Amino acid sequence: MTGPHPSVSAVRNAVREALHGSDIGTRVWVACSGGPDSLALAAATAFAARKDGYMAGAIVVDHGMQPGSAEVAKRAASEAKKAGMSTVYVEKVTVGRDGGREAAARAARYAALDARVDAVGGHQPVILTGHTMDDQAETVLLALARGSGARALSGIPPRRGRIVRPLLSLRRKDTIAACQALGLNPWHDPTNEPDGGPRRSALRGTVMPALVEVLGPGVVSGLARSAALLQADADELDRQARAAMSDTHPTSDVGWNCEMLASMPDAIRSRMLKLLAEGLGTGPLTVAHVVALNQLVMAYRGQGAVSLPGGYEARREYGRLMITHPSKPGSHE
Repeated sequence: MTGPHPSVSAVRNAVREALHGSDIGTRVWVACSGGPDSLALAAATAFAARKDGYMAGAIVVDHGMQPGSAEVAKRAASEAKKAGMSTVYVEKVTVGRDGGREAAARAARYAALDARVDAVGGHQPVILTGHTMDDQAETVLLALARGSGARALSGIPPRRGRIVRPLLSLRRKDTIAACQALGLNPWHDPTNEPDGGPRRSALRGTVMPALVEVLGPGVVSGLARSAALLQADADELDRQARAAMSDTHPTSDVGWNCEMLASMPDAIRSRMLKLLAEGLGTGPLTVAHVVALNQLVMAYRGQGAVSLPGGYEARREYGRLMITHPSKPGSHE
């Protein structure tokens, strides 16, 4: 008697390892697009639920961004049930424009996932997503092209809050093979085609194959390994920045002492400035925002205020860094 296909076993093992230590009765949700990665993940999660006593389900998000999206979502739900999920929800969302199409779709998707998970409740719910090693490599390359720092170059974290990504150690070819072995019929998103799709699609269809041809098949795992190493470094630097914040947060309308900020190592100061601003509600800062804040501290030549997301602004007054919002008095506190 033969066992399951090696790719099926690999996906199952990855899911069970990611959930190791979870209590019996833990509610485990799979974010399922209907593509090969999330379908293979759904099948493996259904298997792990039966073996280890979890409560498994799938959530399909219909972004409404393509003609026939409702039918695609319906098909994804059907395949998720075929993969072993008895509980499947389809959530229709409206995608905004903030941050660009891809970022807005991602924000709407995670908001819908969180809303459904909260509505159902259950014991210590987690959400599994089907990001693979290929996704990780692509994310690192996109961050390199933007000139990003260590946090962005560390790629997709394996766990953040209740979001868990079990498949970062597996290739996309593994999930495709698993679906084939299980008789699942995944949907292949046409926006993933190199021509006419987002930049990630062109990277996936054109750049990555070229890199593999020139540098060899190990380039994908190499990029993913670099991301994992940078993840640990970025976590430690963030920890030090938060520790520094606890000693420098103002207790009145006085802002932050620029001389004190200037005395910090560059890696700590830049992270701290980002954390301080975002902690006030500015929204995510770009590298350009952080550079401008740093110049107010390190290279002040009388320059004016720096505009920040959310209508906030930063300025230097009497040797102190002030971050305020016109409609929120004392917003730098």
